[in-house]
Amino acid sequence: MLTGIIGKPNVGKSTFFNASTLLNVAVANYPFTTINANLGNGYIRVKCVHEELGVKDNPVNSACVDGTRLIPVRLVDVAGLVPGASSGRGLGNKFLDDLRQADALIHVIDASGGTDEEGRAVKVGSHDPAGDVEFVRKEIVLWIKSLLDKDWPKISRAVESGSANPVKLPAALVEKLSGLSVEEESIEVAIHRRGLKIDRPSSWSDLDLYGFCETLIDISKPILIAANKCDLPTARETVDRLSQQFSDWIVVPCAAEAELLLRRASQTGLISYVPGDATFTIPDPSKISAAQKKALDLVKNQVLDIWKGTGVQKAVNDAYLRLLKGIVVYPVEDETKFSDKKGNVLPDARIMHQGDTARDLAFKVHTDLGNTFLYAVDARTGLRVGADYKLKNNDVLKIVSSARKG
Repeated sequence: MLTGIIGKPNVGKSTFFNASTLLNVAVANYPFTTINANLGNGYIRVKCVHEELGVKDNPVNSACVDGTRLIPVRLVDVAGLVPGASSGRGLGNKFLDDLRQADALIHVIDASGGTDEEGRAVKVGSHDPAGDVEFVRKEIVLWIKSLLDKDWPKISRAVESGSANPVKLPAALVEKLSGLSVEEESIEVAIHRRGLKIDRPSSWSDLDLYGFCETLIDISKPILIAANKCDLPTARETVDRLSQQFSDWIVVPCAAEAELLLRRASQTGLISYVPGDATFTIPDPSKISAAQKKALDLVKNQVLDIWKGTGVQKAVNDAYLRLLKGIVVYPVEDETKFSDKKGNVLPDARIMHQGDTARDLAFKVHTDLGNTFLYAVDARTGLRVGADYKLKNNDVLKIVSSARKG
């Protein structure tokens, strides 16, 4: 799973990304630990199962801090977006290219209303960020539609050819939209929701095609609104209004600068802070300068006490666990000790989709395990479960395969 951080320039998008990916936790041997200019590790925060199981864990591919499991996830910082991006304006081409592999999107907006649609600084409260929400979604929809427009007559002829083995529209669209992480099932659902004829694409109007692309985006790249700069005076009213106006969306008030300050202070040992907490502690006040104390007090009074957190960790959590319907599963090799072969207890935690199976987990751990899957063992009950067993949140499972039997 990959979540893109999107938004127009100067709304705090890069600050949000930097805050999300800065964490003073050692995590080893994970598939995406290499970070380049715009790809990094964020973390999902969940309650670890080790207390329930009555064991002391020592994770390898994630981290556990005071009973909170921090699981690495991928975040990509997408280029700033301005109106007309779908036509190549600004960094539109780069934006859309970066967007291709994202499964969900966190749209960072300036909830204070202090930046116009081009990202230029204006008087706080003078710009309505609701317009930014709408234009970003529109640009993405127009981009998807532009990929289909040129070849729509050709696609329609292939689907309606009347041959013995006609081309199916979902399959044709998946091929046309290859590289966009769009599945046939999502296309079928979008067509059904719009009430369009799946076997008569030539009957679709231009408006029908736009509506289809709009629904497809909602399904295949769902968007969460991160209402940034919530610590500024005009933001509270805006957050309430956005939550009502976009009631079908998740709206999370955020203060990215505050989160970045807290994580940096935690990284240097000045404070004790777990991302997502509503409080922090100062282990040794004598090490805090007057300026640092003032900054921390400001974060406490204007962000944490009001919003019960900075919102950055909540936004990342909600993207993976709500938008993408993620669940957490703990694969182990010794189901009696909840450990791997080296004795590491609850060494790994994986984000899976609701509806995924035990075989899906096997493939997630290693392709060979998926290909040679025999069964899994529920570590809590000791019972065997089959390939089609539907994973549940906080499952602890041992995968048994012909390549790794016993």
